Amino acid sequence: MKKFIAALAVITALTTGLTIARAQAPAPPPAQDTPAKASGVAGKWHFVLDTEGGDRELDAEFTVDSNGKVTGTFGKSAVAGTYLNGKLDLAFQFTSEEVGMTDQMALVGKLDDTAALTGNWQFSTYDGTFKATRPK
Repeated sequence: MKKFIAALAVITALTTGLTIARAQAPAPPPAQDTPAKASGVAGKWHFVLDTEGGDRELDAEFTVDSNGKVTGTFGKSAVAGTYLNGKLDLAFQFTSEEVGMTDQMALVGKLDDTAALTGNWQFSTYDGTFKATRPK
């Protein structure tokens, strides 16, 4: 009987120790967008850039590969960049017919609660904010 009680005590201690160890294990990190799940910006967009001279509108179309690499067009220019962890980051050569110049255009933004892309743009010495929506 003493052996039975001792064995029961050992089993109870081991079970309690495992339960406590599991409870103290760190929680897994929150889910992040992986490139394969991050194709939320793929497709056609209508951009409105807020500029000193008023709104400028351009159409764009993006594709996103399984590594988060973005390609496509912004107006007539080919784009290059990434869409990872919910953040769009593009940098590419852009020709502004309005100012008669070619320089690097940068677009950095994210999808907002309304599924619009919002963020900041920079071209040469110009910069501002943008909002892009899916064309109807």
